[in-house]
Amino acid sequence: MDDLVQWCGEQLDEDERIARAATPGPWRVRDEGVVGDGGKHWPVAYTDSHRAREDCLHVAAHNPARVLREIGAKRQVLAMAQARIEEATSPDFMVNGPAKVALVVMEPVLKSLASAYADRPGYREEWRL
Repeated sequence: MDDLVQWCGEQLDEDERIARAATPGPWRVRDEGVVGDGGKHWPVAYTDSHRAREDCLHVAAHNPARVLREIGAKRQVLAMAQARIEEATSPDFMVNGPAKVALVVMEPVLKSLASAYADRPGYREEWRL
């Protein structure tokens, strides 16, 4: 499971890199596009699809600030898992026993997090639920 935690962390690193390089938010829908940098005229995206409004709402909702908050929340889950992995190797049964039980419970959660990145290199089929 250590490989799964490490791989998920690497995916979050890449998501964070992309979010930090993007136009600062908040992002707002304006006409047929999305603008960033606090709603100033910094175009983030424009669309002329028949779902223009819905496309813009989706893009604006996934602004860098939200992505960074989601990354932070996922990193907390990974940190909990990493702590249980380390505790599971303790010679003290009062530590490793509960940690092993917690890892059994956490494994599907970690696999669920990884599934969002199933299209990225390094994803393993054994991680699929």
